Amino acid sequence: MALEVQGVRLKWEDGCNIIVGQSHFIKTVEDVAEIMNSSVPGVEYGLAFCEASGPCLIRTEGNDEKLVEQAAECARQVGAGHSFYLILRKAFPINVLNQIKACQEVARIFCATANPLQVLVVETDQGRGIVGVVDGFAPKGVEGSQDKQARKEMLRKFGYKF
Repeated sequence: MALEVQGVRLKWEDGCNIIVGQSHFIKTVEDVAEIMNSSVPGVEYGLAFCEASGPCLIRTEGNDEKLVEQAAECARQVGAGHSFYLILRKAFPINVLNQIKACQEVARIFCATANPLQVLVVETDQGRGIVGVVDGFAPKGVEGSQDKQARKEMLRKFGYKF
């Protein structure tokens, strides 16, 4: 059987981040929603999960309908069983990533990004699966002293360093 890897470009609202992962159970939808609701006050999010058995529906949760719709569209475009798409506004992935990785059902995180994103998908006679992601762009060089200073200032601006 010849397999072809396809790059699926995901789109979501500017200023938001996305976490793409894989889980093994429908319980993920409610568990990740609970993580979001209890981790960052004021976070807005949309979550979509591709059920991989039974009715094989895209299951959704969230507290912002527009973000839920965008997450569901990402799930539909990729169409890989047990994958999930979490779009965040008013929070960064760093605020919730450890809690999501610790979720019992989460098997892996493919990426957490605000960059342009392509999900690498392979299709077989059984279905589709994610084999990786292309997150952002290729490096253009090594940082210099001004770049280093700008990086440090950005981290302090966001409150992640003193």
